[in-house]
Amino acid sequence: MDEVKVVVAHSERATLRVGDVFLKVDADQARIDVEVEAMALAPVPTPEILWRKPPVLAIAALPGTALGRLGESTTASSAAWATAGAAIRKLHDAPSPPWRGRAGRGSDELAAELDGECEWLVTNGVLPADLVTRNRQVAEAAFRPWTAVFTHGDLQIAHVFADDDEITGIIDWSEAGQGDALFDLATLTLGHEEHLGDVVAGYGTDVDLDVIRAWWSLRSLLGVRWLVEHGFDPFAPGCEVDVLRSRM
Repeated sequence: MDEVKVVVAHSERATLRVGDVFLKVDADQARIDVEVEAMALAPVPTPEILWRKPPVLAIAALPGTALGRLGESTTASSAAWATAGAAIRKLHDAPSPPWRGRAGRGSDELAAELDGECEWLVTNGVLPADLVTRNRQVAEAAFRPWTAVFTHGDLQIAHVFADDDEITGIIDWSEAGQGDALFDLATLTLGHEEHLGDVVAGYGTDVDLDVIRAWWSLRSLLGVRWLVEHGFDPFAPGCEVDVLRSRM
């Protein structure tokens, strides 16, 4: 009998692996609705949906391995990272879904959330004030006009699978929708700045690197409290707090 492996679990959702099947359990069925529809629309490889019985979605495992994980060194080649960049460009060039995704929040909304998180981080002594202030300044570059595209919304490297430098699939589409293209590129390269050039080369068009760096700071500042409260460690080597420190 195959073992049950807990891939991720917290109060909002859990993902289990049983053999070659992933079982996603989500308290918010709207997220699953988005995931199913986004995978149907995306012009890039996605997992096969085996069945759905709320609150569970069963999907098939993808061939290959993930590009890596935040906080760990990646063994994926430069060619694989470039191929990932090309796949993201294909997604961004496709017709957008009719709904706004995680990457589609407006500047005013983000700035208000960011100010609240920065205050919490300093007031509670979670991070030094100078570290928060510096990264809040860097994050300003993300607040600019942008054209909405089809974004994945949570394109961390653990969600992109490759085999022999070819992208075999992208998973976890629950945050997909209209959004800022550079949010996706920044999420993919968070904590792996050394591969930003490979991704941009594969993406095939000029991007504003200052905005990518701004999203690194912004995503990290917004994520620390959530990660701590849900049992994750943003202070682990190579993770969000180290990303913030790299801007000093």
